[in-house]
Amino acid sequence: PFFLLLLTLHLLPPSSQVYSDEGLTWDYMACQPEAADMTQYLKVTLDPPNITCGDPPETYCALENPYMCNNECDASTEELAHPPELMFDIEGRNPTTFWQSTSWKKYPKALLVNVTLSWNKTIELTDDIVLTFESGRPEQMVLEKSLDYGRTWQPYQFYATDCLDAFTMEPKTVQDLTQHTLLDIICTEDYSRGYVWKYDKTVRFEIKDRFALFAGPRLHNMASLYGQLDTTKNLRDFFTITDLRIRLLRPATGATMVDENNLSRYFYAISDIKVQGRCKCNLHANSCVYDKEKLSCECEHNTTGPDCGRCKKNYQGRAWSAGSYLPIPKGTANICEYAKTYTGIQSNNEQVLHSGMKVVEKWVYSQFLPFFFLKVVQKKRPHCKNPNLTKCICLISSPNISSHLK
Repeated sequence: PFFLLLLTLHLLPPSSQVYSDEGLTWDYMACQPEAADMTQYLKVTLDPPNITCGDPPETYCALENPYMCNNECDASTEELAHPPELMFDIEGRNPTTFWQSTSWKKYPKALLVNVTLSWNKTIELTDDIVLTFESGRPEQMVLEKSLDYGRTWQPYQFYATDCLDAFTMEPKTVQDLTQHTLLDIICTEDYSRGYVWKYDKTVRFEIKDRFALFAGPRLHNMASLYGQLDTTKNLRDFFTITDLRIRLLRPATGATMVDENNLSRYFYAISDIKVQGRCKCNLHANSCVYDKEKLSCECEHNTTGPDCGRCKKNYQGRAWSAGSYLPIPKGTANICEYAKTYTGIQSNNEQVLHSGMKVVEKWVYSQFLPFFFLKVVQKKRPHCKNPNLTKCICLISSPNISSHLK
């Protein structure tokens, strides 16, 4: 039911023709692109840039067995190389492919790595972010997000074997959150256990559990969630990103003390990253295209821009507004309306009146006053309501504009 509800607005067309008292008219609906695996559209960068293993070649030992040192990394040999692209390739291959860092050979200096995922487009998250580690899961890590293409960063979640020691934060889980504390940034110890948990390799940022605070445990009440997303900008922004950053702060050690005689046991290795989401199009697009290494919304409803965030030229009859999820299932399109503008023969030029005064006239047809025309006058006009004003608007009660343009 969760995925069916999420897809509802995608499956509906952005508009359809319906019969009304006025004849055949267009019925516009809110729409959004289908959720997808967003890792196929990202750019990944590592900091420091030379942190990937294999240059020079290096031999690694297993964390749980310091005497099993038969893992080699060599960037010059395809079968032994572990570049960052292997975090996003197809899973299920044997042997498993993964990115791997250099070992902790500079201990006690911290082994710090930033893995940054950039889309150059605003993305709305629809499912959990899942990292799968080939090595032990980090003992300290931070997941961060950016909403401004990497210029500024905010933490999403902290991860540690000991939250108090690492980040001076009380340990919590997503189950501790409520509707009122959903936006709180927490530190969790659920995903940082040592080598005895070597078969549990995933680290998650729980999106669906947060959705469930409004939509219920099985996400059956999506109308409640959509209502909150419609009316609470901070909530919408919380699930919206342009970039993600994984800050790896301390690798798995499997013990309280680091074995300084065998530092090749300590490193980071990530075999898979899953980020499920959709292009943010403000409910004004049914699809998002990837062209020339860039994502962009195919905007409907007379909107334009990377996120369909403004009205097209000549379609500013009313102010731009995002579409609405409600009422389910069609939502509300909030289309940009055509702005009809009529200008006099000498529009925006100086005209000389019988009194000798110079004036700039412009006639504007108002969709909100369909039987009136607004005349904006820059100087005194004898038929304006207040002739002492240097600028005034006159309502001409006639649908026939031609008589006023002579």
